[in-house]
Amino acid sequence: MDLACLDGASRVVEVGPGLGTLTLALVQDAGAVVSIEADAELEPVLEGHAMEHANFAYLMGDALKVGPDDLAEAFGRVARRLEGARGAAAEESCGLAPTAFVANLPYNVAATLILGYFSELPTIERAVVMVQKEVADRIAAQPGTKQYGAYTAKLGLYGEVTGRFEVPPSCFMPAPHVDSAVVRIERWAAGSAPEGIAPLSGEERAACAHVIDAAFAQRRKTIRNSMSSSGFDKAALDAAFAEAGVAPTARAETLSTADFVRIARALGELA
Repeated sequence: MDLACLDGASRVVEVGPGLGTLTLALVQDAGAVVSIEADAELEPVLEGHAMEHANFAYLMGDALKVGPDDLAEAFGRVARRLEGARGAAAEESCGLAPTAFVANLPYNVAATLILGYFSELPTIERAVVMVQKEVADRIAAQPGTKQYGAYTAKLGLYGEVTGRFEVPPSCFMPAPHVDSAVVRIERWAAGSAPEGIAPLSGEERAACAHVIDAAFAQRRKTIRNSMSSSGFDKAALDAAFAEAGVAPTARAETLSTADFVRIARALGELA
C-alpha cells in the first residue's frame, strides 16, 4: 500500500478484487475505488462492500472489455454517493477517471492490462500491481538482457519502473505454483522522461509502437533486416538510422525506448 502513495484525492481502479482483501485496504486510503470482477459468484460480496463503503463501486465483467466510459460512469456513481447530490453536480462527476491502478492481477491478462491502461487512461499516474515474476522481469528488464523485448520498450513510452519486490508462494493460501512480484510503474511526467519520449501524443506513441514491433519481429536479425522484412524501405531505414545515431547492424534488444523514438521521428512517423 505504501508504494501506491494514495490519499483522499486518489481515484483507484482495481482488477480482480476477489473477496475484497485488497479492496478494503484501498478504501481506507483512497478517495474513490472502482473494482472490476469477472466472477459473477463474487458479486454479492462486492455489493456488501459497496453498501458499507460510500467511496467504493464495482463493475462485473471482463477487465479487457471495460473501457474508459465504463470507469467514468462507475466513478460518477461513487461521487454522487459521496456528495449526496442530484442534478448538474452529479452529472459533472461522471467525467472522473482513475489516477492509480492498484491490483493483484490475474496472471493471464496482467501484461495486456498494464500496457492497455497506461495507453487508454492517460489520467493514471501510477500502477502498483502484483504479477507473475516472469511478467515483472519483462516489465523491469533493461536493454541487452534476454527479458527485454517489444513489450518492455512499448511500456517505456509511458513510464518507468520505480519499485519492485518479490513475493514467495508461501505468502499465499493455498500456495500457487509460481513466484510473484510487485512492481510500481510511474507515468513519465514533464521533464522526467528521457529526451524525446515526453510529450508524445497518442498517435505518436502508436507510431513508435509500430516501429518497435517491426524491430522485434525477427529478433535474431539485425534491426535493419527485421524492419525491412516488416515493410520498411531499406534506403529510408539507412537514412533514419544515421540520423538517429543507431547502427543498422544492431539488434532490437540492445536499443532503448528513446532509441526507437528517435528512429520513428527520423522515419517521419512522428508529427
